[in-house]
Amino acid sequence: MMKKTNPTISVIVPVYNKEAYLRECVDSILGQTYKSIEVILVDDESTDGSGAICDEYAQRQERVRVIHQKNAGPTAASVAGMEQAQGGYYMFVDSDDYLEPDMLWEMVGRLAGQPGEIVCCNHVVEKQRKTENVQCGVEPGIYEGDMLRQQIKARLIGEERKVIPLSRCMKLCEKSVFEGNEVYYDYSLRFGDDTNLMYPALLASSRVVIMKDAFYYHYRYVEGSLVHSYVEGLYENVERLMGAVKRAAEDKKAPDRERAAAREYCYMLLYVMKNELRAPGKDYRRRIQAIFGEEKIRELVLNTPLPVTERSNQLLYVGMQYPGGVLLRVLRLVLKLYDRK
Repeated sequence: MMKKTNPTISVIVPVYNKEAYLRECVDSILGQTYKSIEVILVDDESTDGSGAICDEYAQRQERVRVIHQKNAGPTAASVAGMEQAQGGYYMFVDSDDYLEPDMLWEMVGRLAGQPGEIVCCNHVVEKQRKTENVQCGVEPGIYEGDMLRQQIKARLIGEERKVIPLSRCMKLCEKSVFEGNEVYYDYSLRFGDDTNLMYPALLASSRVVIMKDAFYYHYRYVEGSLVHSYVEGLYENVERLMGAVKRAAEDKKAPDRERAAAREYCYMLLYVMKNELRAPGKDYRRRIQAIFGEEKIRELVLNTPLPVTERSNQLLYVGMQYPGGVLLRVLRLVLKLYDRK
């Protein structure tokens, strides 16, 4: 493919306790057929051998640099990487994932060399028993102008299936889309931190390319992660995340921002309901009824039309609308059966 530009790409890898997967990750980056890259490993005060592995690569690979920082979370690590980056384009890779060898070559081939562009590929979810190809929820193509505004920016939030996954990964971003976004970052977030980073960046974009097929990024679904466990403080986390999302939507004049943010808040509350149903002990019903009985949350849920197609979400949605004791006990039992699969 004839390339219109040949930029240096800064590949930023936040690293925290991923010793078992880190070498495969870094090797897949260094093995890219596109060679004009620098690799920035940001060790977020790992307590396993990850930091030493980062130093090892930096000592023997001139394209690799390491930042060691106090533990501050993935967003802070990503920002630290951007502050040290020398490339004109950024790509983020999670330290337990890996890339196909031609990923960067193919993505660079879609660049026009203009400020504000983002190229998005698709990804493969690697589970213990199977793999699954996951595509963007919008048609492949080049989105600019009104088409970008209406088909991408208006739909980044507020839909059950995202038109573009708001992951920081699977994207090649011209660096200016991140400029000035520090005002929206909440480094305390442990849920939705990707949205916190990428939503304002995508709103700042001038050109977005959605690649066809292009299953280049391998996302490792690690069993035993937070997916099936109770996360204390998730509701408060969602509150802070949505505050940042609303500020970014308002400042950057996102289309349909008020209704989209209301729907997104409700979709986030589905996670909250699921999380609280997993809470240990018998106090889960009181906690759920306190959250969903709160006046502002009850008004939001009852007054926001919310398309819900996933069967599991449909049950949770009913629980959000009618958080009664008997229904909550049924939902908790159903969720326990699901988690055992």
